Amino acid sequence: MPELLRIRDLNAWYGESHVLHGVDMAVNEGEVVTLLGRNGAGRTTTLKSILGLVDKRRGSIQLDGSEVINRPTHRIARQGLLGYCPEERGIFSRLNVDENLNLPPRLSRHGMPVEEIYAMFPNLAERRRSLGTQLSGGEQQMLAMARILRTGARLLLLDEITEGLAPVIVKTLGETIQQIKQRGLTIVLVEQNFHFAAPLADRHYIMEHGRVAEVVEAADVEAKEAHIKRLLSV
Repeated sequence: MPELLRIRDLNAWYGESHVLHGVDMAVNEGEVVTLLGRNGAGRTTTLKSILGLVDKRRGSIQLDGSEVINRPTHRIARQGLLGYCPEERGIFSRLNVDENLNLPPRLSRHGMPVEEIYAMFPNLAERRRSLGTQLSGGEQQMLAMARILRTGARLLLLDEITEGLAPVIVKTLGETIQQIKQRGLTIVLVEQNFHFAAPLADRHYIMEHGRVAEVVEAADVEAKEAHIKRLLSV
C-alpha cells in the first residue's frame, strides 16, 4: 500500500524546550500504527507536530507525498486528509450529539453520513439529543472519533482514547478501530495500554526521550513482549 505519512528526522520545540530529537516513522494507507511509551516520551508531541501545533518544527513530514513541515495548521487541515482526536476530546459540550456531528464540514467525498455513523456507534444514536455535558466519558470519546469520520479524513490521529474508561468501553473502542480499519482508513494511535494496542496494530513505535527507541512489527510482538514491557515499564 502507498505511504500516507512519512516522517524523517523530526525535531520539535515548545518555546526553548527541545522535545523531539530526530523522529523517523512511516505509515502506509490502511494501517494501524501505535506510538507507545511512558508519559513525556514525545508521543503526543509527535501528533501535534504532524498538525503544526508546536512552536517550531524541523525535518520532514510528508502527507500523501506532499511536504508539510513549513505549512501552517489551517492549511494542513484544509487538505482534508487528517483528523485529530486530542486527549481532552474537544467536543462542544453545549451542543447535542447531532449538532456535534453536523457542525464539522465534510472535507472530502469520504465523509460518512450521520446515519452510517450512528450504525457504527449505537450508543450515540440513543443519545443523539443529549448535550455533550450529559454524556459519559466513553460516549464523549465515541463522539470525538465519530466527528472525525464525518469530515472524511483518511488518516486519523488518536491520542490516548482509552484513558480513564471502563474495560467494557475500551473493548468497544477496540472493535470500532477494527471497523474503521476495515473501511480502509489509516490510524496513528498514541497509547499507554499495550494490551489494548497489541492486537490492533500492524506496527508499534516505542518512544523514549523524544526518539523512537524501537520498531516492532505485529508478527514480532509475541516474541518481544517481555522486552516491550521492560521498555514501557509495564
